[in-house]
Amino acid sequence: MKLTPFHLAIPVKEITTTRAFYRDTLGCVEGRSSDHWVDFDFFGHQLVIHISEERQKEAVNPVDGKAVPVPHFGVVLEWEVFHAFAKAIKEKGIEFIIEPYTRFEGQPGEQATMFFKDPSGNALEFKSFKDFNQIFAT
Repeated sequence: MKLTPFHLAIPVKEITTTRAFYRDTLGCVEGRSSDHWVDFDFFGHQLVIHISEERQKEAVNPVDGKAVPVPHFGVVLEWEVFHAFAKAIKEKGIEFIIEPYTRFEGQPGEQATMFFKDPSGNALEFKSFKDFNQIFAT
């Protein structure tokens, strides 16, 4: 199956800070916008931030001894791209929920991962698989 871009719309508390985060901190290119929403090229996918007062309740799920926030979203990057991206956002002072590290080391699905929140509290995960053929390994 050919992969195609996903479309994801998320709620944000306000536009200005969150827009700057996705554009300036993460490096996403901004597309169409209004006073209440902004489109971004989120690593080849369409992400739309919408002002909304309603927030989802956050839960956590234990994975590899860490409290993974649920819900969360993100992208899978190539191994070298992940590590360069992790270094760049560390230098920008991102406060991590889970610092970049490698989990399931030496096992099927070995991956580098990190979690942090945007200014509106939406949890993001960026990850990379040592072997992309292991993305859906059991």
